[in-house]
Amino acid sequence: MHLTWIDWAIVAATILVCFVPALFYAKRSSESTSEFFASGRSVPWWLAGLSMVATTFSSDTPNWVTEQVRKYGVAGNWQWWAFALTGVATVFFFARLWRRSGVMTDLEFYEHRYSGQAASVVRGFRAVYLGLFFNCFIMGMVTLAAVKIANILFGMPAWQTIVICGVLNVVFAAHSGLWGVLVIDMVQFFIKMTAVFAAAYYSLVAVAKKLTDGADDSAFTGLKLMVEKLKNQEVLMVNDSPVMSAATGHGQPILDILPNFSMSELALMIFILPMAISWWANWYPGAEPGGGSYIAQRMLASKS
Repeated sequence: MHLTWIDWAIVAATILVCFVPALFYAKRSSESTSEFFASGRSVPWWLAGLSMVATTFSSDTPNWVTEQVRKYGVAGNWQWWAFALTGVATVFFFARLWRRSGVMTDLEFYEHRYSGQAASVVRGFRAVYLGLFFNCFIMGMVTLAAVKIANILFGMPAWQTIVICGVLNVVFAAHSGLWGVLVIDMVQFFIKMTAVFAAAYYSLVAVAKKLTDGADDSAFTGLKLMVEKLKNQEVLMVNDSPVMSAATGHGQPILDILPNFSMSELALMIFILPMAISWWANWYPGAEPGGGSYIAQRMLASKS
């Protein structure tokens, strides 16, 4: 892809904008451990919320969601929609308890909940298992997405993307503390939302032009024509052919919100298991049962 000077200026400006909070909050974050890790417990609710959304909306999120919709239709989204249940439970039942605990990190909670050497062992194990192994796995996933995107946009090899992303993030986090991270998250939230809506808009414009032979370039026309084209189509899952239900002879419609329950294996995988088990049994950053890790840190830093 060929980028002009305007494109590079936007990229540079975006990085510089993210550096500003790191520089602004560097002195404040160095005042105390509480300021660095918990922002002095003075974060407003709206900033904590924006940061939660931005933190869990990583570079691989659009890729993964797109893959699920391509493979299973709109109903494939239930694999992550189910986590709305744990999100609601965290907000209305657990947020108050996290804040009342007075701990600085979710790891510290283990030594409040349990006692003696066993508590220290559990805390240490969780720090190594989730903080090192699991977190490295998550960072590998999002970095891989960044590598693919950077290769398409800039023609950059993988090692350059990894080094640049790693250095920038270490500088941001080490100098700004949680305050800077929260403000950077807010900035990136609006950048992401703008990009998402822009991508959707221009995609629908392209659909309108394609299906009307250039006679109409309205995004609304593109949306209408796309729905009309897809509403009677079924997902292609095996050798580019629809998988049919033995009971009804129908497959999984692309636009249906719910899965075709007569296709028991598909329904079990994308709807029943996520709604019955995954939302409370899986530990995933941003969707931990009861809150934890990224989410807990922002609740612990909130004013109330």
